[in-house]
Amino acid sequence: MNIQRWIARREPNWQRLGALLRQVETKGLKSLPAAEIRELASLYRSVTADLARGRTQQVGNTLIQSLQSLTTRSYTQIYQGSQRQEWQAVVEFYRWGLPSAIRQTFPYIATAIGMFLLGALVAWWYAWQDPTFMSLIVPENLITKVRDEHKLWMGSIVGIEPLASSGITINNIAVSFGAVAGGITAGAYTTYLMIFNGLLIGAVGTLVGQNNLAYPFWAFVFPHGSLELPAIFFAGGAGLLIARGILFPGKYRRGDALKFYGFQAVQLVFGIVPMLMIAGIIEGFFSPNPIVPDPFKYLFGLGLFIVLLMYCSRKHP
Repeated sequence: MNIQRWIARREPNWQRLGALLRQVETKGLKSLPAAEIRELASLYRSVTADLARGRTQQVGNTLIQSLQSLTTRSYTQIYQGSQRQEWQAVVEFYRWGLPSAIRQTFPYIATAIGMFLLGALVAWWYAWQDPTFMSLIVPENLITKVRDEHKLWMGSIVGIEPLASSGITINNIAVSFGAVAGGITAGAYTTYLMIFNGLLIGAVGTLVGQNNLAYPFWAFVFPHGSLELPAIFFAGGAGLLIARGILFPGKYRRGDALKFYGFQAVQLVFGIVPMLMIAGIIEGFFSPNPIVPDPFKYLFGLGLFIVLLMYCSRKHP
């Protein structure tokens, strides 16, 4: 191989790659149009081949080091730069995309909230009218503890906080994912979960109210419930979106409707998981903590809920 002729033929590519890299290193990968990003990737592969050939032909250490520098810089910008962009996209989604998705899908979330409240109201009414109704919804050991011992059951969490927190988080995620997946039953299972959870909280709320334990009970619920319950409502909304695609595709073909509404549901799911993780930590470590005064727990839960409302109302400038 005529080394000088080979260098002369290949050098424009090396210079072009160097120029593109300088721009990317200064202004970021987004500063390049799509065609130049493809060119950058192509030149990177080409220069990698040149480096391998140069080593085989022993073209000199200076040139080898120059080509090595070009390939290293290219790899950093193409692959690590791509990873940075992916992380930036994640950050942008949680800053602006998720609040927008919540607002767009709020009719479905509101329907899930309505189902939950209906269940809670029915449980409250029947629990006051018929004492035997309580045992149909609430576990007997909880009823016994509250009625006979006049105690709440949350003290069992104290001392096993890490285990309790992880167990609570896993259980809540399972319930929420069940509500989302329930959309494939045309929303029947999603509806059942929303109403049943409403029945449960309504019955338990009535039980503690009848035994003068409402104040400490809701002090326990408020801190984590300000995130946990909205997350479950978001899950219910996501399940109803999927059901909408199945039952009422409208102007779309059913497959296209499932893709459209399923994409909106997935956006809500991305919000549900971090909310439940935070709620699980609060429920495991903060809510049952006897050292924290109950009034502060109420204030903390209210403040957290206000922050959530402010977050959901965010609009991209």
